[in-house]
Amino acid sequence: MAIKARSVALLLLASACASTPAQSDPLSEPRRLLARGLTKEAETAVDAVLRTDAGSVEGHYLRAEILFREQRAKESLAEFTAAAKGRNPNAREFGMIASDYVLMEDYFDADRWFTEATVHDPGEASYWYLLGRTKYKEGQYEAAIASFEHALSLRPRYVEAENNRGLALSALQKKDSAMQAFQRAIDWQGTAGTDAQPYFNLGTLLLEQNDLVKAVDLLKEAVTLFPANPRMHEELGKAYVQQGDLVQAQHELEVAVALSPETSSLHFRLAQVYKKLSKPDLAEREFAICAKLVGTHSSREAPNPFGPE
Repeated sequence: MAIKARSVALLLLASACASTPAQSDPLSEPRRLLARGLTKEAETAVDAVLRTDAGSVEGHYLRAEILFREQRAKESLAEFTAAAKGRNPNAREFGMIASDYVLMEDYFDADRWFTEATVHDPGEASYWYLLGRTKYKEGQYEAAIASFEHALSLRPRYVEAENNRGLALSALQKKDSAMQAFQRAIDWQGTAGTDAQPYFNLGTLLLEQNDLVKAVDLLKEAVTLFPANPRMHEELGKAYVQQGDLVQAQHELEVAVALSPETSSLHFRLAQVYKKLSKPDLAEREFAICAKLVGTHSSREAPNPFGPE
């Protein structure tokens, strides 16, 4: 899944707790613009404040947040460093600092600062969840499970936390427990489910176990909930191949390629399906594209620092 899709979870950290500025506050205008999602305009406005008051601690913290929202992690961290000379970060700011490190794929430092966020605000479930995601990326699966379970103790039926607990259990080869966690995350959503990940993760696990009928049903639901995700179309395409439904497999892999044309493995899978469908010209075209992408090292998708959720 691409970074823009799953960085939403990180950006929520910045937006969920935004305060309403007082009108007398010189930072009220950049805060108002940021609250509307107008980051460029907010940056211009806060820069104007800092030109007249270069020592404004809150101005530097606000500028750091704006840069974080724009996923300019190194610049954001530099602003947080400048701001911290005036006062220590609060829990929310520690969370953004940690998230900057996640965007840089520096999970060791992200772990450190998410831990600080949980120390400063131990009752906020999202910090425990994000700490768990970081532990997962570090390969500390038992610690990740502990963090997800703490998040669940603070926020019962926290779908993302239970789903990610399932991922950590799966990484520990506790497949039955993982499937139960994914199923709970699905059940908690009810009939109006909006999170595709538990469907995708359970479907993928069932596909590994060759339970094709259930796997296809779950992966179809995942695709319905998140049609812009190429990995979900790819996995559904793989399931259709295993079922022998090559026409449907072709469709799903064509969609996946259209969504992520720089991913060489998708072209390779699609070429294999074309070959099985006796479409040699199309197969040759896709094999050639795959070879070109591999040769130019441009097959890497936009990174999602946290991987599947």
